[in-house]
Formats: sequence, C-alpha cells, structure tokens
Amino acid sequence: MGVDAFLFPGQGSQFVGMGREWHATSVAARDVFARADRAACDGLPGALSQLCFEGPAEVLNDTQVTQPALLVASVAALGALQEQTDARPSYVAGHSLGEFSALVAAGALPFEEALGLVCARGRLMKQAGEEQPGGMAAVIGLERAVLEEICAAASHACGEPVGVANDNCPGQLVISGGRQALAWAMNAAKERGAKRVLPLAVSVAAHSPLMAQAAAEFGRLLEGAPFQTPEVAFVSATTACAVTAPEEVRAALRRQLTSPVRWREAVGWMVEQGVTRFVEVGPKDVLTGLVRRIDPTVEVCHVDALLPN
Repeated sequence: MGVDAFLFPGQGSQFVGMGREWHATSVAARDVFARADRAACDGLPGALSQLCFEGPAEVLNDTQVTQPALLVASVAALGALQEQTDARPSYVAGHSLGEFSALVAAGALPFEEALGLVCARGRLMKQAGEEQPGGMAAVIGLERAVLEEICAAASHACGEPVGVANDNCPGQLVISGGRQALAWAMNAAKERGAKRVLPLAVSVAAHSPLMAQAAAEFGRLLEGAPFQTPEVAFVSATTACAVTAPEEVRAALRRQLTSPVRWREAVGWMVEQGVTRFVEVGPKDVLTGLVRRIDPTVEVCHVDALLPN
C-alpha cells in the first residue's frame, strides 16, 4: 500500500468560485464554510463564503482576504475528501500560507484558531507591504547559485534587500524584495540567461527581510496559540523536514515570513521517507505541477480526482 502526503496550496491558487462545488456536495465542507462565516476576522469586507464564491477578484486577491479565504477553501476540500473517501495521509505539508491548512489536517491546530492566526497574518503582511513596498518575481531557467549572486549584487547596488524567496522546483525560483532591487535583479537575470522573468501579482515582498516587523508581531500571536503535537507528520517547507514539537512548529511559522520556501527540498525529503502519492488539497493544481517536475516517478493528483463525480 502506498504512502500518501496531502499538500495544501498558498497564495496564487485563489480564484472566484473556489469551494462552491465542495460546498454543494459535502456536508463537511458546508460545515467548514459555516464555521468560518461565524468566526470574527477583522478587516474582511464580507463573509468568507461569499468572498470565495462571488469575489470580486480584486477583493479576493487582496492578501488580507486571500489568506483566510484560501485556508477555508482548503480545509473545506479536506473535509469533503475525508467524508467521501478513505484517503488518509501519513505526511502533510503546505506551501507558505498552506502550512496552516496542513496543521489543521494534522490535528495540530484547531480550525478556528488557524483562521484567527491567518487573518492576523494577512493583515500584518499587508501593513508591512504598505510601510515597505516591495514585490516578487518568478525566474525560470536559472540556477539558484547564479540568482543568489545576482540578488546580492542588486541589494548592494540599490541599498535594499532582495533574495530568493521560493525554491519551487527545478528551473523555477521566485525572488522577493524592495522594488528597486527587485527590478535590478529581474533585468540582471534576463541578461544572465533566464528563460523567463515574470513579476507576480502581489503587493508584498513575502519571505524577505521586509517582513521582519510582521514576523515579530506575528510571533507574539503564535506564542498564545494552542498548538498540539501533530497526529501525522507535518513537514515544514522552512526546514524541509518534519517538525513535531509545538514549540518547533511555532518557530518554523515565525521564521516562515522572512525565510525562503524550500518546497523542492521538502518534497524530496518526503519521497526519501517513502511517500508514493501526493494529493493536492485545495483550489487549482499548482503544487501538483511542481511535484511532477521535482520527481516524475511519484503519483500526483488533485483532490477532485478522488472525489465522487
């Protein structure tokens, strides 16, 4: 029998209408949305179910809205999967924000507590982006060592930070930092032979030093959160290995805002532990594509492929 890992997506996987089908076909998914709508989440312009189902897109794509909306949609998908199939994971992991969905799936954090933390995370990151504007860009077809060299030169030239924020899969990296340094690094990456350099539709420099103040404030909130030892192995994309003790989980989540997402390494570590099937639990299939590029020998699928038609 194969070993499953459930993967939970981060920002970029949201779309207007996400979760509507799970809501229509699953009692468990409806319960997740109802609980989310009852929860207090400061700063949202409407109920989370309405924001997921109806948008509009410009509101849903605001990081303060995107983060709790993706958590709710992903946990609703998990509810539908566990209600309607016998699929159960031995490992869980999430890409950035998706780590909170993974912790809910692992039994390490109650859903309402995770939602409260994610609402605060989105608010703090948005505030940090307003105080220290930055951005992110995907770089395709350049080695990490070369890109790190470029980022160091850009930081020196512009006097503001920029660095590798995501190591997603072979040939796909993301850089993040201040606007001037980011533009400098993007141009240099093209000159050094990158196949494509694409600015991302985000208004914050996630996983960079510009999130330091947000990370400090968020860390204080994490201290009061009721984390438990995960019931299944929780693989942190900050450490690229399993993290078990509640205090280690808090530390990884605190570092996450300013540290790179080591997704390629995290998936590789799970393969080394014997994972043979990866199931993406949430909107879209972004992580499914990344895993295929990391290791084409493993089985990958989206949650919808496992649910009854």
